[in-house]
Amino acid sequence: MSDNHLPQDPRPVRDSQSEMAEIVLPNDANPLGALLGGRLMHWIDLAGAMAAHRHSRNYVITASIDHLDFLVPVRVGDLAILRSSVNRVFHTSMEVGVKVWVENYISDSCHHVSSAYLTYVAVDRDGHHLPVPAVIPESDEERRRYEDAGRRRDVRRAELEHRRQRSL
Repeated sequence: MSDNHLPQDPRPVRDSQSEMAEIVLPNDANPLGALLGGRLMHWIDLAGAMAAHRHSRNYVITASIDHLDFLVPVRVGDLAILRSSVNRVFHTSMEVGVKVWVENYISDSCHHVSSAYLTYVAVDRDGHHLPVPAVIPESDEERRRYEDAGRRRDVRRAELEHRRQRSL
């Protein structure tokens, strides 16, 4: 058994916290100068994977992304800030929360753009699932997100079962 298959010590949420920034360029935007939704989804997936990699210290694959709303437009020249962290670990999967902000450094403004919950699965080079160390929530906010992640997982599982039943 490789070292990656052995149980690992739990890690605090802060070890997974990640931040990335992207300046919105014309190639990222639609003809009206607003950030393409697909580009933002790509950045959200990258930011989430960064937190999942940091926590699991393994390769990860995206298993799902929950509902996504775009609350305010992001324009060419704006700075998109994406912050992510692991909310909860199950056995081989992790829920990661990503929150996106838009900064306009000319007008000195900052607004919440979107939030997403993604599920990642840790895998080895051959795609086999690997166990993930537990996450330790330390703050009240981290404990709330940890508990909420358990409820969201129950909803995801129920929805998946419902879709399976409908396809029979």
